[in-house]
Amino acid sequence: MRRERVADQSTAGEQATVDGASGFPGLDPKSLEPYIVKDHEALAVNLARTVEQLGKAASAWLEPREKGEKVDTVSEPVVDMVKTLSKVSEYWLSDPRRTLDAQTQLLGSYFSIWSRTLQKMGGEDVEETDTRHLRDKRFADADWVRNPFFGFLRQAYFVTSDWAESMVSQADGLDEHTRHKALFYVRQIASALSPSNFITTNPQLYRETVASSGANLVKGMKMLAEDIAAGRGDLKLRQTDTSKFAVGENLAVTPGKVIAQSDVCQIIQYDATTREVLKRPLLICPPWINKFYVLDLNPEKSFIKWAVDQGHSVFVISWVNPDERHAGKDWEAYAREGIGFALDTIRQSCGEEEVNAIGYCVGGTLLAATLALHAQEGDRRIRSATLFTTQVDFTHAGDLKVFADEDHIDLIERGMKATGYLDGSKMATAFNMLRASELIWPYFVNNYLKGQDPMPFDLLYWNSDSTRMPAANHSFYLRNCYLKNTLTKGEMVLAGKTLTLKDVTIPIYNLATKEDHIAPAKSVFVGSGYFGGDVTYVLSGSGHIAGVVNPPDRNKYQFWTGGPARGTYEDWVKTARETAGSWWPHWHGWIRAQDDRMVPARKTGGPLNSIEEAPGSYVRMRA
Repeated sequence: MRRERVADQSTAGEQATVDGASGFPGLDPKSLEPYIVKDHEALAVNLARTVEQLGKAASAWLEPREKGEKVDTVSEPVVDMVKTLSKVSEYWLSDPRRTLDAQTQLLGSYFSIWSRTLQKMGGEDVEETDTRHLRDKRFADADWVRNPFFGFLRQAYFVTSDWAESMVSQADGLDEHTRHKALFYVRQIASALSPSNFITTNPQLYRETVASSGANLVKGMKMLAEDIAAGRGDLKLRQTDTSKFAVGENLAVTPGKVIAQSDVCQIIQYDATTREVLKRPLLICPPWINKFYVLDLNPEKSFIKWAVDQGHSVFVISWVNPDERHAGKDWEAYAREGIGFALDTIRQSCGEEEVNAIGYCVGGTLLAATLALHAQEGDRRIRSATLFTTQVDFTHAGDLKVFADEDHIDLIERGMKATGYLDGSKMATAFNMLRASELIWPYFVNNYLKGQDPMPFDLLYWNSDSTRMPAANHSFYLRNCYLKNTLTKGEMVLAGKTLTLKDVTIPIYNLATKEDHIAPAKSVFVGSGYFGGDVTYVLSGSGHIAGVVNPPDRNKYQFWTGGPARGTYEDWVKTARETAGSWWPHWHGWIRAQDDRMVPARKTGGPLNSIEEAPGSYVRMRA
């Protein structure tokens, strides 16, 4: 009887709520039905189970801290954020009139949104005054526009975040680095506080929670506890179903062999698929911040397989996933025991002295520095170099510069001193923060609030397969590249020699990607001017990964060519010629223009005994 009375009262309350909405002609009462709880008892039970799972997540977070296995350093970045944003506040609070103008501008925008909302609820057809954000994927659900309540939240959110950014950009007296950091922090806060990230302010989340009586939250908090446990006390945000992938089984499957090994890398040679191959072998130097198989995800996407099929004898450096034993391995070690060791291996394998080389991202920066070192030492084995999304000048290095001032680097170095390396999750988090609205919060919402398992996606599996960085190597990189920009200033010292890129006179193919947030296209363009020889600057569509991993068969994106990288980046883009599809065939044509001599296909390894099948054991080491 009591349960029946509760049900009757609940039904009556729901009907009153729906009927009450009819006082607003612009609001369809039926549209509110998905937001009304039908089973209060089930919801209460599931909320209790959610709290239980949340307790398990808290325990997973606390346990390594109570055991002394993990020490939090979160407070120091927070202090830096507060200190940075306080400099912006000082400017606006120093003049009461200026403060009043800023507040009036924001409140005026709120009143305008409120007025349009009331008009919409009154049945009037009200057009959006600002359509810039209508394509934002976070707000794709129709109720963000159709429902006045959620529409108000969406508009107020964008008005507030835009206003906050303008407060930073209009603040006088800030040095450029402080302004850059302040804008970055404001965007991170705005991404975190988006109404799309909360149950009661996201229409889709609200409806799904009501429809499942909170079962989505139970599963979501269970996944949260699992991901904190997997991260050993830190949240290891799952972006894909990792159970569907295995390196060497359905990733990195191009046939080849590991033919040499040093403390810092393995050298892989891939099996020829053509009767003849180019006389000059191709050496690929990938970044050690990620694993090389982004260039060999699967046979359809693999740049490595494609290059083999075009007649290249492909050799790849597979960097070790370092631990405390590698703490002292610096850039000289990676240049000597990585690139130099690979060149020695190529000579032993196929007897060739002249090589075409590719460097990707920081692997390209290391390659450029090594080329400058080789020039001074008279080592002429690398006869052409291709750089994928590589910075050699870091003046316009983008948001990663936020993490590369003296205070941040000192914090990172203190952490590395205790372990001998930088944990891979730290770098992965930094990269994800560059696009938090795409790489963090959508997965947070999908996993922990919707309670949905992520879809299998090979690229995101690779992205989550993080690597550690040796302390000496990473410190050298941060200080010499991001902090002091020594390579293009002619001040970088490697193996006791002061390097200058003007000594690098071999032909360079310098590929940038238009939407790159790690190596901005403008930064790559500016770096082109520091080499001493001919540089072919090519701009690809898309970003840091998709713009590089773009097989011709897919006919996606486009690329631009436009002669020497002179003048400004903006002027170069205006006159560049656009070509549809992948840049890969254009690069292959450039390589053949350097030297198109062919020789019979080589036996993998030549006289060297193979150590193991590709992709080798180094790439399988998990952080």
